[in-house]
Amino acid sequence: MEPSSVPPPPPPPGAAEPVEQQGPGDPTVGAGIADTRHVVASHAPIVAAEFIGTAVLVMLGPGSAILAPEIGQVGVALSFGFALLIMAYVIGPISGCHINPAVTLAMWLTRKVQLRQAVFSWIAQVLGGIFGAAVIFGIASGRDGWERGGFASNGWDRDGFSGLGSAIVVEIVFTALLVLVVLASTGRRFAPGFGGLTVGITLAVIHLVTIPVDNTSVNPARSIATAIFADTSPSALGQLWAFIVFPLIGAVVGVFVWLLVDEATLESTRLDTDMLRQVRDTIDDAIDDVVD
Repeated sequence: MEPSSVPPPPPPPGAAEPVEQQGPGDPTVGAGIADTRHVVASHAPIVAAEFIGTAVLVMLGPGSAILAPEIGQVGVALSFGFALLIMAYVIGPISGCHINPAVTLAMWLTRKVQLRQAVFSWIAQVLGGIFGAAVIFGIASGRDGWERGGFASNGWDRDGFSGLGSAIVVEIVFTALLVLVVLASTGRRFAPGFGGLTVGITLAVIHLVTIPVDNTSVNPARSIATAIFADTSPSALGQLWAFIVFPLIGAVVGVFVWLLVDEATLESTRLDTDMLRQVRDTIDDAIDDVVD
C-alpha cells in the first residue's frame, strides 16, 4: 500500500512551532552534542541530563586537578576531554549534551533549540556544576592537610596565570573553536557516530593549550562552580565575570565562523539583521574580488 500523499494537518492554534533541529535523534547526523529533531514534549529529562552531565564534567575535570594533581596538565586536559566524550554518548540522545552555557547559546542562535529549552538548560548546567564542585569539595575536605586554594578556578595575574588580555583572547578564540566543532558535528554531512569523539578530543586539546594561560574555562558553568568553592584570597569570584562574558562572546563568534564554512545561511539564524547582512555581503564581495 502506497503512503498517502495527503499533507499532515496544521498544528492546532497555540501549539509550539516545530524547530528544525539536528542531533542524536537523527541517525544521519554525526551526533554526540546536539539535540533531537522534534518539539520537546517535556523538559524534565533535558534538565536532569544537563544537570548530571555538567556535574560529571566538573567532578572529572576540575576534580582531577584537585584530587589528583600529580597527573599534571596533560592528565587534567584528558580528564576534561574524556568527561565530555562519555557524556556525549550517554546523555546526547536526551538533551544533546550541551553541558556548557556557551554551547547552548550557540544552539539557540542557530535555531537548534527553543528559548525555553535553552533557559532550562542554562539553569541545570549551573546547578549541576555547583553540585559536582560540592561533591569534590566534600571529598577533598576529608583529606589530611588539604587546602582548597584556588580550587581549580579560572583567573588571571595570579597562581602563575597570564594577564587579563591573554585570558580574554583565549576565552573568545577557543570557545569559538569549540562551538565551531560542536555545530559542525551536528550537521548531516558529518560522519555518523563520531560527534562525541570529535568534540571530546577538541576540549582536551583546548585544555592542553590554554591551562597555563587562565586554567581554561570555555564554559561559564564550570567557572561558576569552582569559583564558589575557591579560597577568597585568590579573588576567584572577583574575576569570575570574565569567564562568563567572554566565553559567551566566543560562542557568538563561533556561530559566525560556522556560517562561513557551512551551508547554513545568516537568514536561518537568530543573528539575522540588516547590518550583519551588509557585513556578510561586503566580506563575500571582497573574497570574490581576491579570487577573481
